[in-house]
Amino acid sequence: MLYVILFFKEIIEYKNIYVLRRFITFQGKIIPKRLTKLTYKQHRFTRKSFKNSAHFRVLTI
Repeated sequence: MLYVILFFKEIIEYKNIYVLRRFITFQGKIIPKRLTKLTYKQHRFTRKSFKNSAHFRVLTI
């Protein structure tokens, strides 16, 4: 499995909910990449991680 490391040296994966919560709103929507200043590759992995964490019920949206 591939991992993407953010500029603050944290790994984006579905189990790391503290990192994922930075990129969602209170309503559970994903914040756009132009507001979070992520690259396309980083944003793609965050979207995948959100879907995986919701599927495995790690992060309740």
